[in-house]
Amino acid sequence: MNFKALFLVEPARPAAIRRLPNARWLAVGTVCVGAFMGQLDASIVTVALPDMHRSLGVSLGAVAWVALIYLLVLVGMVAAVGRVADMVGRKLLYLYGFAVFTAASVGCGLSTTLWLLLIMRVLQAVGAAMLQANSVALIRTNVRRTELRRAIGIQGAAQALGLALGPAVGGVLIGLGGWQWIFWINLPAGILGLAMGWFLLPRTRARAPRVPLDWFGLLTLLPASAAILLAFSAFGQGDPVLLAIGLVVAGVVLGMVFLHLQRTRDHPLVDLSLFARWAFSAGILSSVLSYAVLFGLLFITPIMLEAQFGATPAAAGLQLAVLPLFLGLTAPAAAFLTARVSTRLVTSAGMVVTALGILPLVFSAGSRPMVVIGLAVIGVGLGIFTPANNAAVAGAGADEQAGMVSGVLNMTRGLGTAFGVAAASAVYSLFVGAGSTTATMVLLLVLAAAAAVIAATGSQRSRDHQS
Repeated sequence: MNFKALFLVEPARPAAIRRLPNARWLAVGTVCVGAFMGQLDASIVTVALPDMHRSLGVSLGAVAWVALIYLLVLVGMVAAVGRVADMVGRKLLYLYGFAVFTAASVGCGLSTTLWLLLIMRVLQAVGAAMLQANSVALIRTNVRRTELRRAIGIQGAAQALGLALGPAVGGVLIGLGGWQWIFWINLPAGILGLAMGWFLLPRTRARAPRVPLDWFGLLTLLPASAAILLAFSAFGQGDPVLLAIGLVVAGVVLGMVFLHLQRTRDHPLVDLSLFARWAFSAGILSSVLSYAVLFGLLFITPIMLEAQFGATPAAAGLQLAVLPLFLGLTAPAAAFLTARVSTRLVTSAGMVVTALGILPLVFSAGSRPMVVIGLAVIGVGLGIFTPANNAAVAGAGADEQAGMVSGVLNMTRGLGTAFGVAAASAVYSLFVGAGSTTATMVLLLVLAAAAAVIAATGSQRSRDHQS
């Protein structure tokens, strides 16, 4: 048996698949399976934390690390994995991502102690990093330029669907068999994704040269991103201010060391020249802010619905699902309809609509239907913004850098997620009574408006530069 051919070489698609006129859309569909799984797992775990707390006999603070450690590893690893995938093959790493993620999910379900569960969550995050670092890259390198926004819109719909179904599916599974079932559900999905990836994904055509991995860069990026994420968490959970400030300082210092290494290394982990183009930097920054808005809303809205309107957790979760539902419905349609419209107009308009949707939540006292309408409008706004912005960012650099670009994009999504939850919870804790939710919604409104301005200026400068 040839070990290298079996485990280290990308398998070719069957000739019958390769000859299909729409074979590239089968590849997009395969990527959507991984996108759906990743977002489902992100939202489903939060529902299970109380049951884990009782079942494992540990504190809520300790069990919160089940969610936190996954995010820490994912954000720290995804850029490096994208760089490796550019060199060894994106299909190969994507297949291994499905295998590792699925096996670790089964391990999570079989865990009987918190420590074993945390180890399995680390492995699960490594698998998720392999999937996320290659998702946008696989789409970018397999569809036509004119189809990129539409394809990423479809992927965004899959992500939104996973995010929306997570709480509902999690509640049902926990009721049927306990928290372990939220991990075991990944087994059939993972097997399906692995089979689809094997037969439907094409082999990597554009690869980066094989060079040594920038281990020094990775060993500074991991603790830098971890310190920033932990600082966000400390601010959000009301931990001592000095601890949060110390983490911020540590993260900034390590981040500066990382940037210095990237400027001086022959083969850096991240090509900083991409950020010299304001269009790319603006796309990344507005992506961070959009995810901060989304996850800040996912954090604060259930609290608002329960506190102001007496909604049960189940009812609050059902109403909150309106946001990702409308995001998922809008993203592919908006990507198709706006394929010929400038990125500047689409992205800025999407965030303006998002900001308008937050306004009813700021002034929602006594009007529960206005909250639902606001969430629907926000979903439409983010559905308009996300495909165009992601396509613009994903299109940066050469094809052999697609994995690195995809990794950077997903890393900033994770940072935006953590920042949104931390900022929303920190502002909420500073105020008392009804003013807490109002102040938090105003903060998210400001972040959405800032994203709209950045998106507009970024794309405008890009157009001026190209003309």
